Amino acid sequence: MAVQQVKLSKSRRNSRRANWKLEAPNLVECPQCHELKMPHRVCPSCGAYKGKQVVAKEEE
Repeated sequence: MAVQQVKLSKSRRNSRRANWKLEAPNLVECPQCHELKMPHRVCPSCGAYKGKQVVAKEEE
């Protein structure tokens, strides 16, 4: 079993654990409807992907 040779201080331990954070998703503008969407995915508001209508959306 691994046994530590020198005790780690609390600050060194906490600074190592400080890198676990959430990142905001990268959003791009849809060229069809100009809404924000995730890249390389179908636009949830208009249903277009790479300039083509892929998913038929209902008009409200």
